[in-house]
Amino acid sequence: MTGNGSGVRIGVDIGGTKTDAVAIDADGGILHQVRLGTGYGADAVLNTAVDAVNRVAALAGIPVREADSVGVGVPGRVDTVHGTVTHAVNLGVQGLDLGDLLSSRLGVHVHIENDVNAAALGVYHLLETEGWPDANDHSMAYLNLGTGLAAGIVVAGGLWRGSRGTAGEIGHIPVDPAGPLCPCGQRGCLELMASGSAITRQWPTDHPMPAQHLFEAAEAGDESAILVRSRLLDNVASAVRVLVLTVDVDLVVIGGGISSLGAPLIDGIRSVLAERATESPFLASLELADRVRLVPGGFPSAAIGAAYAGVRAQGSVTVA
Repeated sequence: MTGNGSGVRIGVDIGGTKTDAVAIDADGGILHQVRLGTGYGADAVLNTAVDAVNRVAALAGIPVREADSVGVGVPGRVDTVHGTVTHAVNLGVQGLDLGDLLSSRLGVHVHIENDVNAAALGVYHLLETEGWPDANDHSMAYLNLGTGLAAGIVVAGGLWRGSRGTAGEIGHIPVDPAGPLCPCGQRGCLELMASGSAITRQWPTDHPMPAQHLFEAAEAGDESAILVRSRLLDNVASAVRVLVLTVDVDLVVIGGGISSLGAPLIDGIRSVLAERATESPFLASLELADRVRLVPGGFPSAAIGAAYAGVRAQGSVTVA
């Protein structure tokens, strides 16, 4: 069940409300894109993924079995070796053999990857196509600011998963022992201070885009909003600092729903990092503000990364 050298790779990003699929060529250029609503529960998720792959393959003019690789990024805890999704709350999925089921339905091997790791590969590929010199000698952390907070780490072109697959789970580093209880069982985790759920908890609003509403209110002088925005920026800056101090990556690239804020977000993060650098010669030497950037708006990083994951998973870096 392998492709025949068509040069087409297919990637799917299954989100809580939408599923994106792309077909890319041998050079990584996007040939076609498809977006579908994501169903809830194992059967709906499986059917949505099958439909997305079939549709984007048809647009590319090939049978699915002729794709060079098919990869799927999915939220939750993923066993990439066996292709199982252990726990994906937002999808209503637990203990699903997604890889085997998709492979059987589609007639081609399907690699399953955690969505943040898939996005990290997609962003790393973007840096390659932008002309990052000697890309395979570089490292990058993709910091996902969504409902939660997590990172995917790419070293020399391969995912760095760690010994138990938890590399990049920096959202569960406690930063306030007296803080709120985290679903992970600890208190005051970084995710509770720097994420979409953190904004929702600290800035209740009926606005369809809470982060945007928060920043607009802060800009208008609302003291409560200013405090919440400051706390968010401080803790995202802390996440950047943690990633550089632990892995010393060349770049930290920020994506996820909150990244759609654009300049107000990245400028605020860089301002915090620059201010901290004035207080510490050590931090100043790390040039943290120069190492952080945003994923370009609209770039389907997880879907593109999933397209590469089936091929590049063999290059993953594991720390014993």
